[in-house]
Amino acid sequence: MEHRRLGKSELNVSVIGLGTVPLGATSQADAIAIVHKAIDNGINLIDTAAIYGEGHSEEMVGEAVNGRRHQVIIATKCGVKLAGLGSSQKPKPLIHDLTPKSIRQELESSLKRIDTDVIDLYQCHWPDPSTPIEETIGEMARMKAEGKIRAIGVSNFDTALLKKAQKVAQIASNQVPYSLLNRDIENELIPFCLEQKIGILVYGPIGGGILTGKFKQKPEFDKSDTRNIIYPYYAEPQWSQVQALLKEVEPIAARHDKPVSHVAINWVRQQSGITSVLVGARSPQQAEANTAATSWQLSAEELASINKISSQTLVTTKVQL
Repeated sequence: MEHRRLGKSELNVSVIGLGTVPLGATSQADAIAIVHKAIDNGINLIDTAAIYGEGHSEEMVGEAVNGRRHQVIIATKCGVKLAGLGSSQKPKPLIHDLTPKSIRQELESSLKRIDTDVIDLYQCHWPDPSTPIEETIGEMARMKAEGKIRAIGVSNFDTALLKKAQKVAQIASNQVPYSLLNRDIENELIPFCLEQKIGILVYGPIGGGILTGKFKQKPEFDKSDTRNIIYPYYAEPQWSQVQALLKEVEPIAARHDKPVSHVAINWVRQQSGITSVLVGARSPQQAEANTAATSWQLSAEELASINKISSQTLVTTKVQL
C-alpha cells in the first residue's frame, strides 16, 4: 500500500487508515480481528480517541497491537468528554476541554489504555472556545519535547484556528470530514494545508455507510446508533438526493467490477492535499474490503464526471467524531 508523509512530521502513513469509532462498541475478539486484518492488508495508521466507547476503543487498539506496535502509527485525540447521565433517547452531552491540565491528564490515561510509551500523533479532537489555542498547543509542544508524543495534530479546525495553532508549533495534520457529499474544505482549508505542508486526514468518506450503496430503502437504525446523530443523509430531502447521486456513480463502479464504496474512497484519496483516508470497519471482512480500494484508481475522466455529479448533491454537516 502507498504511504505518504504526514505534513512535515517524520510519520509516513498508509493512504487508507483504520478509523476505530466502531471498536468502542465491539467485543474484544472482534476488535482485535479487525485491527489485525487491517494491518495484514497494509494499513499502518490506526486512529482512535479517548471518547470512543469512553476509552474502550483505545484499550482494544492496545490489545490488538500488542507485539505489533512497531508496525503501526497510533493516532488518538483529546479534549472531548462526556458529561451527565444521558438517557435511552438522548446521548450524554459533550464537554470540550483543551486546557493544559486536562489534556495532560488525558495523555497519561491514553498511554496507559493503549499500553504504549509514546503516542505517534496526538490530536485536539474539537476546538475549545473557552481555552486559547496557544495554551493548548504550547502544552502539546512540551509533551513532544518530553518524548511522549511524536507529532501534534488537530481535528475539525477551520483555517483561521489552524493558522493560530501553526504559529505556536508545527502542526502535522488536520483531521476533517470530506466526501462526495461534503466538500467544504476545498474552498480554503486544502489550499492552506498544501501551502503550509500540513497533512489532511479525512473521516466520513463514505458518509456513515450510505455511499456503499447497500441501503436501497431508508434504514431504521437502533436508537443508540451514532448514524442517527452524526449524519443527515438518512432523512429527507438528503436521502433522495444521495440516491440520485448513487445512480450516477454505480455504473462507474460496475465498469471496474468494484463496489461503490471503492469509488467514494478513491475519489477522496485521489484529491490534491489528502494524506490518508480513515475508514471504519465493523468486521474483518469490511477492513479487508476497504484496503482493496487502493488496488485501482479512477481515471481523470471519471474524476471529472464524479465531481460534476457530486457538486449537485452536496450535503454538509458537522459531525461529532
